[in-house]
Amino acid sequence: MSIRRRSFLPLGLGAALLGAAMAGPALAQAPAGWPDRPVRVVVPAPAGSSLDVIVRLLGERLKDRWHQPLVVENKPGAGGMLGMDLVAKAAPDGYTLGIGFNGPIAFAPFMYKKMPYHPGRDLLPVVLTTSQPNVLAVSASVPAQTVPEFVAWAKKQAGKVSYGSVGNGSSSHLSMELFAGAAGFEAVHVPYNGSPPAAASLAAGDTQALMAVAPALLPLVQAGKVKFLAVTSAQRIDSLKQLPTVAESGQAGFEALAWNGLFAPAGTPEAVVQRINADVNALLKDPAVVESFQKQGLIPGGGSAAQFKGYIESESAKWGAIIRRANISID
Repeated sequence: MSIRRRSFLPLGLGAALLGAAMAGPALAQAPAGWPDRPVRVVVPAPAGSSLDVIVRLLGERLKDRWHQPLVVENKPGAGGMLGMDLVAKAAPDGYTLGIGFNGPIAFAPFMYKKMPYHPGRDLLPVVLTTSQPNVLAVSASVPAQTVPEFVAWAKKQAGKVSYGSVGNGSSSHLSMELFAGAAGFEAVHVPYNGSPPAAASLAAGDTQALMAVAPALLPLVQAGKVKFLAVTSAQRIDSLKQLPTVAESGQAGFEALAWNGLFAPAGTPEAVVQRINADVNALLKDPAVVESFQKQGLIPGGGSAAQFKGYIESESAKWGAIIRRANISID
């Protein structure tokens, strides 16, 4: 299922939204005049990260609509769970939001035996903000120029192919697990702590393949040390139009995106959730915002809160199966 902007499929919209809302404490009436003070947005990543950039870009425009500033609070740690736990335990009054992503929302419940919050019970999806595909990159030493050539080469290596990732249980890791399983080849996973060491390993030929976001790898492509073979989105992206998708390269239906969106504590008044959703949707159609995101390789999101909830449920089912199959555990 694609999450390209305004391309959601119907997912039991009314029932899904009601289910999400009633999962927490009973809804209160929307406070009159919301917001009448600054709104805090927790970013479970460091300042300068893509999540931080997204929130600050939207925040600059939301303050003009709300006549109140957005106060960004960076709380990195525990794969994003530290920040999302802060949101989950905040008062459900509409004055604390958080930007969640795949890891602490859809992946973590399957990788950790114990979490400090329950994503489906303690957090209320508000709106999808952006998504971003990975690229399938290979070392320059790999004798393949296309996805089919890489798959054929990998199968001949009889399990001796190694692939890097930006971390155990990351989108980078799980996307490659999905790809290897679908394509039918074996490979050894080598996790690194972030994009720089994973990219360096690929450039040196210590690992042969990597799925990661394109900006981290572009300098190595330009230096001739790394080759891009495909993107993991369902359709080609504007910033890399010449690059085919994995799906059109022989793996029909393949899609693996890193996504993020705004969440509120369960029990936040529905009227406030709908107000935030409507205002963010309007901004995601603003040409200046769209252009800013696309320059960073981001696909603007949007859609209703219920659609976002339904998408999270489908992503959880999809990646939960991959995590169980690969026996990935962080504990």
